[in-house]
Amino acid sequence: MTVERIVRIIAGLFIMLSLALAHQSGAINMAQPSWLWFTAFVGFNLFQSGLTRFCPMDMMLKSAGVKSSCGL
Repeated sequence: MTVERIVRIIAGLFIMLSLALAHQSGAINMAQPSWLWFTAFVGFNLFQSGLTRFCPMDMMLKSAGVKSSCGL
């Protein structure tokens, strides 16, 4: 596993954990529709892309012609 994948996994986990802790403490209400669901979506995608190597944003950027720094 590469450093980049581990960073994605940890970043996604921290985003989702912070939302869960804020919800648990009563600071936010995830039962109500809000922009926090977008944050949860980003966190989940970071986490799953670190595990599965599937990232929709990677695919969109590559199809737009953006080159990877690692040559993949």
